[in-house]
Amino acid sequence: MLEATPKTVYLKDYQPPEFLVDAIDLFFELDAEATRVTSRLKLRHNPAVAEWNPTLVLDGEQLAFESAKLNGRVLAESEYGVSESGLVIHAVPERPFELEITNRINPEANTALEGLYLSDGMFCTQCEPHGFRRITYYIDRPDVMSLFTTTIVADQSRYPVLLSNGNRIASGELKNGRHWVRWEDPFKKPCYLFALVAGRLACLEDRFVTASGREIALQIYVEPHDRDKCDHAMQSLKHAMRWDEERFGREYDLDLYMIVAVSHFNMGAMENKGLNIFNTKFVLARPDTATDADYEHIEGVIGHEYFHNWTGNRITCRDWFQLSLKEGLTVFRDQEFSASRSSRAVKRIEDVNLLRTRQFAEDAGPLAHPVRPDSYIEINNFYTLTVYEKGGEVVRMMQTMVGPEGFRKGMDLYFERHDGQAVTCDDFVRCMEDANGIDLSQFRLWYAQAGTPELRLDPEYDAGARTLRLFVRQSCPPTPGQPVKQPLHVPLALGLLAPDGSELPLRLAGEAEAKPGTRVLHVREAEQVFEFVDVPERPVVSALRGFSAPVRLKMERSAEELAFLFAHDTDAFSRWDAGQTLATQVMLGLIERIRAGENPETVDSNLVDAFRRLLAQPAADPSYQALLLSLPSEDYVAALMSVADPEAIHRARQIIRRVLATVLAGDFLRLYREHQAGETGGLDPAARNRRRIKNTCLGFIAELETSESYELCVRQFREARTMTDQIAALAAIVNSANPEKTVCLESFYAQWREEALVIDKWFSLQASCPLPGTLESVKALTAHPDFDLRTPNRVRSLIGAFSQANPVNFHAADGSGYEFLGNQIVALNAINPQVAARMLGSLTQWRRYDKGRQDAMCRQLQRIAGLEGVSKDVYEVAVKSLA
Repeated sequence: MLEATPKTVYLKDYQPPEFLVDAIDLFFELDAEATRVTSRLKLRHNPAVAEWNPTLVLDGEQLAFESAKLNGRVLAESEYGVSESGLVIHAVPERPFELEITNRINPEANTALEGLYLSDGMFCTQCEPHGFRRITYYIDRPDVMSLFTTTIVADQSRYPVLLSNGNRIASGELKNGRHWVRWEDPFKKPCYLFALVAGRLACLEDRFVTASGREIALQIYVEPHDRDKCDHAMQSLKHAMRWDEERFGREYDLDLYMIVAVSHFNMGAMENKGLNIFNTKFVLARPDTATDADYEHIEGVIGHEYFHNWTGNRITCRDWFQLSLKEGLTVFRDQEFSASRSSRAVKRIEDVNLLRTRQFAEDAGPLAHPVRPDSYIEINNFYTLTVYEKGGEVVRMMQTMVGPEGFRKGMDLYFERHDGQAVTCDDFVRCMEDANGIDLSQFRLWYAQAGTPELRLDPEYDAGARTLRLFVRQSCPPTPGQPVKQPLHVPLALGLLAPDGSELPLRLAGEAEAKPGTRVLHVREAEQVFEFVDVPERPVVSALRGFSAPVRLKMERSAEELAFLFAHDTDAFSRWDAGQTLATQVMLGLIERIRAGENPETVDSNLVDAFRRLLAQPAADPSYQALLLSLPSEDYVAALMSVADPEAIHRARQIIRRVLATVLAGDFLRLYREHQAGETGGLDPAARNRRRIKNTCLGFIAELETSESYELCVRQFREARTMTDQIAALAAIVNSANPEKTVCLESFYAQWREEALVIDKWFSLQASCPLPGTLESVKALTAHPDFDLRTPNRVRSLIGAFSQANPVNFHAADGSGYEFLGNQIVALNAINPQVAARMLGSLTQWRRYDKGRQDAMCRQLQRIAGLEGVSKDVYEVAVKSLA
């Protein structure tokens, strides 16, 4: 257990810092076990704070203090105090002063990967949110922005590359085989954006010429054996730089932009000013080692971190409660970038699918929190889908309401008004208001109110009056600390379809003329009525087009009406959603029969006929067609049930897949062969689209469990030209009774054992297999020589895949899956609390299940919460989950 209850930090208690740091000069003498850090700070009293307090409090954790000087004078022990949480200087002068501090740290012992640590012999840093205090004593908060200068000294043979933020201004050699490099960042930044890297690295170099004609040097640093996997990352960076210039008028501001890929990293990437540090997963790609999805993710994450240069670095957040100011906005920007580079429809659906499956569950659980949280114990626990993905949806709604031109005006004003500042979510919204002359007072509730709103739509058509009245009711379930919710301002995009599938022009009562296409209705009340006039015949309502707001839509629809929308809706998202809703209805019906003791073997003909029509139609966008052929995930369906039944859900979904595979076998095989015949291994959009639909068909064909289907999967596995095709075939083999399963798994491992990211896929495939016996396989894999709890990617690929992507086995009725996860979290807590807390998320939804599973999950949560030496990260998640 914790020795004392951790302190809760509240947004309402925010106070500006008493001191500001105008400049910090850092001097590192690198050593694996005893790095010496000397910091020279220029400080002054903050004029925004009225009262003078001569006590200076600096944050610091796991530091060995050596000395402190104030204005060049060595401080006596009586003049300062050192504790586990920092350094206090008892009396500093009221005028500006200089403080020099020397301390030591042990990077090799830093398995939490926060601050300065070692990754495969390479020094690297992670300072967001509170890692800098593990490097040296400082006022570690985002609203303290300073000019950084960094000098690094290290052994030249072991660490020939020495990197930090900004521009390289000097370097030299020293005695005893050591050398030094000095870096200067001309832009003020908070300390969470500080970065340092030192190691034996290879570099891929390129150039980018900005719209104004400036030449920017681009460098990607990786371990030497990975240099041939950086081309896609470099091209993605250049595309992102050009896109940001064209879409938002933002040019890069330094002369050099660097990316470093490291194998030990808690997150995806970090936007440190001028020196981004990335998880290797989001940099390294080659057609034979990375899937098409990997290529897309790399481009998106490269873009995300680059876009932070303006939305996160040049303008940062005042405090960590405002995290979505930079993350939600930048998620929106990277989504728009990715949509411009591929199929906009597919990108939008993928983003919504993640939100509805994962973030909606977060909103419905014990850890539900607003986009701008009110409080936290450990801020690491709030790097969530709510802050990122829902935060991005909040930004998107603003664009929906003011239009693309109005949104650009608001962004331009935001950059003009707040460049170089640490600001709040309210400041961003105010820029949208001021630039467009609108009032978003009610809309601000999206930042303050937790939970997923529900919109209920009830249409009433009057044939005689030729009117359609649309009754809209909004509500939001209670969430922790917010039992009563206020109505939100919800942009509801919709259209009306005639019986022949054509779009009807829309005219609201009181309007002079009808307008074609999609309309955005502004829902502001708990109950509201919209009346459309001159509607010639009973229409079919296409609601929430483009997923115009992150809400659950409740609307009574027959299977026939959903099948009609699935065939005719002109909005890509709404068409896909109609198919998902139809399939969900069918699944829920099967689940009911299974739980009643029946053994259903057929499914609703509306779903089968809808898939048959879809397979028969030529597809302009095969990737979109593949999405239309997908079924809702087991997690998504579980969230719709009052009591989730993992076994019944899995069985119902498998029945649908096997019926579709059997009835439409010829169609799936025809489409598979059509796209397999043109396989070239290329990376162009057309080739990626063909692989996506082809492998979707292969997944259905594998459901047949015949010798022919087994042979087809094995043939693709052995002849694959790309990792996309090889891993798709291996997944089909692993998730079936294919007699070649063991041979193929061994062959894949032997082929790729030197490629860590590929072996991550090998672990994940086995951990996510829904067949019986998977838990025993996963337990055995934890003893595999290539599995290491100290490597976050490997933990996510095995422990994460089992607990988050294998619901039927993880939620085994005997609680064995929960016990296994509990054991791993106990071990991880002592190694990497941040990763441990993220793994714990799979147990937080215990209230959604039957009493037996609830009790088993709660036992693990109680055990973990009471663990001796439990970290703040893990403690907060466990305790809040049990509350």
